Amino acid sequence: MSIYTEEQAKAILDKAIKASKADQCSATLNGGFNGNIRYALNSVSTSGRVSDCDLAVEVAFGKRVGTATTNSFDDASIEAVVRRAEELARLAPENPEFMPTIDKQAYKASSTFSEKTAAITPEYRASVAAACIEPCRKDKLVAAGFFTDSQAFSAIANSKGNFGYQKTSGIDFTCTVRTEDGHGSGWVARNLGDVSKFDAKSEIQTAIGKARGSVDAKALEPGKYTVIMEPAASAGLISFMMFGFDARQSDEGRSFLSKKGGGNKLGEKLFDERVTMYADPWDEQAAVLPWDNDGLARERTPIITKGKVEYLQYSRYWAQKQGKKAIGQPGNLIMVGGDKSTMDLVKGTKKGVLVTRTWYIRLVDPQTVLLTGLTRDGTFYIEDGEIKYPIKNFRFNESPAIMLNNIEEIGKPVRVADDESPFVMMIPPLKIRDFTFTSLSDAV
Repeated sequence: MSIYTEEQAKAILDKAIKASKADQCSATLNGGFNGNIRYALNSVSTSGRVSDCDLAVEVAFGKRVGTATTNSFDDASIEAVVRRAEELARLAPENPEFMPTIDKQAYKASSTFSEKTAAITPEYRASVAAACIEPCRKDKLVAAGFFTDSQAFSAIANSKGNFGYQKTSGIDFTCTVRTEDGHGSGWVARNLGDVSKFDAKSEIQTAIGKARGSVDAKALEPGKYTVIMEPAASAGLISFMMFGFDARQSDEGRSFLSKKGGGNKLGEKLFDERVTMYADPWDEQAAVLPWDNDGLARERTPIITKGKVEYLQYSRYWAQKQGKKAIGQPGNLIMVGGDKSTMDLVKGTKKGVLVTRTWYIRLVDPQTVLLTGLTRDGTFYIEDGEIKYPIKNFRFNESPAIMLNNIEEIGKPVRVADDESPFVMMIPPLKIRDFTFTSLSDAV
């Protein structure tokens, strides 16, 4: 069994808490089903469904902490995992930054679960693969992609009486389409909580169009260009920037939000006044659990308002040290935008570059949040409001902190997921001036 009701989950967690002889005890129970289908070279290669559930118990004797996990939930197994955690705690060195378990929290449920998503069948997964493969075969293109769906639950409890339970669901879809000779490539991705908002037949046309359109790419000289960044392209850069919003890093001089001589830039205007970002666990399009990994209740949190930094993330330890309040770490990031699509931004561009996707992003300098990476899967030259021709991919060296000061226009936000980001993100397409391309790339 991988999905437990709230009553069943609480009974398991209560047993673990009650069994502990430590000074404090926290426990989490997570489980669910994950379905998937993978295809490549226009053929399904793997498909399946994975179910799992595990109990993690963390205990502390003074400042000595031990953690153990199990996937068996009979009384003897629960007793054994608690004893194991206690044994490890007694062996562990004291943690100089130890924090006691959180007090009882008040969680407001968020809409993270969709019955339609939870009801996805193997037949539906096969239909998604077919919707991608069939038109590609017909047009002598090659599709490779992955579709996953999940339904899950998360439950937490501790020896101070805290308890939370909530179900979640979601889908993730990516597909790359190549021409038979490998010279053209297009890509599309969707991340949603509700599968009723997903249409594979429509989505695949985006990748097909870019694959066809990216054949015979021309070389464009590296340099500074006006760019139209599709949401998936800018999300990778923005998510990297958010790691710099850690209060401790900023206070200790290790972030682009650090001040010379000490302190941080909280409250300062660092971005274009049109840049507003916030976190909201109850956002209908990007809902997340109402607690973070520590069990702290999340709040609707302004992060950047009209270009001004309004938030830094304080860990419980650093908040106590600095005399600040620790709140739940955001689980989503929502950037305010307008109502224009990517192509609407293209139509208003005299000369520029359309970037479908950024890839292999790496941090060069944390104190300026300078990043390097590559464009891929469809990069195009824009002239007089039209896509004129495909261009070869670039390596870029750019800071999202600078990028968000060079905004010319902001489009309509869409939900995106970045593999290296802890956030569910709502990011608009962006028109950016003076984006720095440093060299050409032969990759497609």
